[in-house]
Amino acid sequence: MIHSSAPSAAVEPASTTPVADPWRSHPARIVRIAEEIAGVRSYDLVLGDAAARAAYRFVPGQFNMLYLPGVGEAAISISSSAATPDLLTHTVRAVGNVTDALALAKVGDPVLIRGPFGTPWPVDRLADRDVVVVGGGLGLASQRALIDSLARQATACRSATVIHGAKRPADLLFQPEHVAWRAAGIDVKCIVDTGDTGWTGPVGLVTDLLDAMPLDPQRITLLCCGPDRMMTAVAEKALERLIPVEEVYLSLERNMSCAVAHCGLCQFGPLFVCRDGPVFRHDTIAQFLAVPQL
Repeated sequence: MIHSSAPSAAVEPASTTPVADPWRSHPARIVRIAEEIAGVRSYDLVLGDAAARAAYRFVPGQFNMLYLPGVGEAAISISSSAATPDLLTHTVRAVGNVTDALALAKVGDPVLIRGPFGTPWPVDRLADRDVVVVGGGLGLASQRALIDSLARQATACRSATVIHGAKRPADLLFQPEHVAWRAAGIDVKCIVDTGDTGWTGPVGLVTDLLDAMPLDPQRITLLCCGPDRMMTAVAEKALERLIPVEEVYLSLERNMSCAVAHCGLCQFGPLFVCRDGPVFRHDTIAQFLAVPQL
């Protein structure tokens, strides 16, 4: 169990400083590529300019705009540790022009970075809380920096649980790191839609694991990222368990082209995911999540 009274680094604040020039891209290079699961890779990037590298800071839950010259730009969550902002990792599935091109990239290839952008996870509100992180599929990538912060106790909390759901055992992300997370006192629970001959864990939905957990609704803060339907189900389950609405946070994925609420592609009701999110308190977006394909 993680306790906030244990020796730790300073708590990482959730408040962020706006990027000085949000349109300025900084050259970077790929220094490492890791195959995570089929079709998903993590890219370690290092900014080329020493001053920009020294000044760069982010809070778990924020994202960068990655630009491939001649191809385009894509918003990708930062999945590396906030403790080492000079090495920026982005975990990517090839699902479009930019990410398809990135899948063909090699170590040493150039990438341009704008950022960081967006509202992060509320890490400065987690002291003395029982933190439950729920990640569906690739959604866990946007939570990896948060989990690292919990494991390092840079984000203080009373206890921490990670629930990760995927279609198949082979789709579970960051499995080699689960051992270290558990060693740091985090309770890691995995569940899959369909098992295989080697799978001995539970089969079902992430909400099944929530059902099985003893939860103190006055101590829980729930942080969820995944497909919209999954997040809606998790939020509804949390409210059924009497967890206060102000303690349920969701991170949305939408098409973000400019990152500064100018292009309108990520508009979500009256909100813009790039500027007002991607992390939202559930009650601020619940009515819009109820609208199919919004």
